[in-house]
Amino acid sequence: FFFPQVLLLACAEDLECVPGFQQKVFYIEQPFEFTEDQPVLNLEFDDCKGNNKLNFEVSNPDFKVERNGSLVALKNVTEAIRALFVHARSEHAEDMAEILIVEANEKHGALKEIFKIEGNLGIPRQKRAILATPILIPENQRPPFPRSVGKVISSEGTEGAKFRLSGKGVDQDPKGIFRINEISGDVSVTRTLDREAIANYELEVEVTDISGKTIDGPVRLDISVIDQNDNRPMFKEGPYVGHVMEGSPTGTTVMRMTAFDADDSSTDNALLRYNILKQTPTKPSPNMFYIDPEKGDIVTVVSPVLLDRETMETPKYELVIEAKDMGGLDVGLTGTATATILIDDKNDHPPEFTKKEFQATVKEGVTGVIVNLTVGDRDDPATGAWKAVYTIINGNPGQSFEIHTNPQTNEGMLSVVKPLDYEISAFHTLLIKVENEDPLIPDIAYGPSSTATVQITVEDVNEGPVFHPNPMTVTKQENIPIGSVVLTVNATDPDTLQHQTIRYSVYKDPADWLEINPTNGTIGTTAILDRESPHVQNNVYTALFLAIDSGNPPATGTGTLHITLEDVNDNVPSLYPTLAKVCDDAKDLRVVVLGASDKDLHPNTDPFKFELSKQSGPEKLWRIAKLNNTHAQVILLQNLNKANYNIPISVTDSGKPPLTNNTELKLQVCSCKKSKMDCSATDALHISMTLTLLSLFSLFCKSFP
Repeated sequence: FFFPQVLLLACAEDLECVPGFQQKVFYIEQPFEFTEDQPVLNLEFDDCKGNNKLNFEVSNPDFKVERNGSLVALKNVTEAIRALFVHARSEHAEDMAEILIVEANEKHGALKEIFKIEGNLGIPRQKRAILATPILIPENQRPPFPRSVGKVISSEGTEGAKFRLSGKGVDQDPKGIFRINEISGDVSVTRTLDREAIANYELEVEVTDISGKTIDGPVRLDISVIDQNDNRPMFKEGPYVGHVMEGSPTGTTVMRMTAFDADDSSTDNALLRYNILKQTPTKPSPNMFYIDPEKGDIVTVVSPVLLDRETMETPKYELVIEAKDMGGLDVGLTGTATATILIDDKNDHPPEFTKKEFQATVKEGVTGVIVNLTVGDRDDPATGAWKAVYTIINGNPGQSFEIHTNPQTNEGMLSVVKPLDYEISAFHTLLIKVENEDPLIPDIAYGPSSTATVQITVEDVNEGPVFHPNPMTVTKQENIPIGSVVLTVNATDPDTLQHQTIRYSVYKDPADWLEINPTNGTIGTTAILDRESPHVQNNVYTALFLAIDSGNPPATGTGTLHITLEDVNDNVPSLYPTLAKVCDDAKDLRVVVLGASDKDLHPNTDPFKFELSKQSGPEKLWRIAKLNNTHAQVILLQNLNKANYNIPISVTDSGKPPLTNNTELKLQVCSCKKSKMDCSATDALHISMTLTLLSLFSLFCKSFP
């Protein structure tokens, strides 16, 4: 085995002890193989205070550093490795060493750059004279600060040349984290770094002359923050609730628990392993569930028989789940969460009546719930596997009974929906079955306990008499003589076994027109029946009568009588309007249109006949003309003087015999000027005219003794 040549790139020249690696950067030639347990090189770390509690960490898990500083392989490693980083920490100091692994030609190039060898080694000279190797810095370093973390080298020895560093973390936010010694090129960090905040910094290094002008560069300088295990795993997606059906096979997946670790996912710092710390309750087995340590899947590990919801203390289990980083090693950080697992019910228990026969008593004629049927069901009350559905399967031909489920108690509420008649049947027997809303699982069936019998006894009560028919109808002419028989009612007592007598009475008679014989039920008139009465609606008069039996206490039945009244011509027609006005100089002498109406029905109404009564005086002053069956028009034959005139008019209907109404139409003749009618002096003029006529009449009489 060829032991790689170790090339010193930087070392401390001061005799004073400097805490940290005494040599920070190494170049070694890539071997054919790193052999297990064979030293690669020696690292020297000194915290200047005895190296108490010194610990090394290697970036590649296939290598480790022994207590004496020897870097060794943990197994045979053949793949190419470009770099190794070793982090050392003691009570008083910590530092990072960088081991670069190069091919043979790369080794000579590196020597040329570092030691400024100007000879031709068969490798083209690099254009840039700045060597800025990547820097790795552990996060969470403790003070003191600033702390040296690396070095930039320039092959150009220009007098007065200075290094200048720029970029995010230097002169860009967050500013002032890194700085460079402008003469030596030492790069230092000024504060603690947090990889979870910023994992990488991309800086630029350049060389300037004394005036600040760039003479070389810029060259990229990468600074990476090495992760430390400083973040605990966290369960962020809670609450965690899973469901599993009772009786599920062993190995049934219930749910998955997933935790998050903010550390570097490519390292063991974020490599999580899961474990169940606690199960509550612990029965019927303290280990009901198992969690896959890598995936976080929770599965059942008990037999289906033990996963029986009805035999458990509670159908809810709580598991305390732990997630630990560092692949579950003891040094790993932990986080916990609670997983709630609910054992879901399946319909594996049919409902069963608490007894085979139920008793109920109900009075005849009464409706409503008469008995509650109780059942037991071991399934979950919150599911359709517990909720009962009742059916009457026998004994209900008349559909007198119905049964419904009480949603709170799951009882069957048996109701009478059609009144029962004791005289028809005093006993009823119902056969009722109960099922669940959800179907039973295939290997379970309803048994004899899922049916029950209900014995119902009907109690006799004193029922009121019943009118036949009800309502009763009859047609009569209005105005029939008082004492006329309208109808004889008939009421019977449903209680045929009690042999009771019935008495009748008037209950409601709005117009007080009727009476009833209390014994035989004959209804007669006590007043004239008037079709035009406000108590008559649509020609029908309605009255109510009672039939009362002799029971103790007595029972009452109500009967309704509708009397349809036929019309007779007993109402004279009426005339409207009875007042009219006209101008004394009117050109249109059609004074008014008169209308007639009649309370009676056709044919005792129109067509109406309009006539003028005999007019007094030597000449006729007006006439009347028929317009249609119900209207006529009064027309003046000449203009009249301003006065009040009474025009006698008769109107006759078409009834047999016809009826006539004599009415006076008051006509006011008024003076009209400028579209204004003045009737104020008509009364005085009319009185004056009347006195004049009386005087003339008196003189006329004296002339003829």
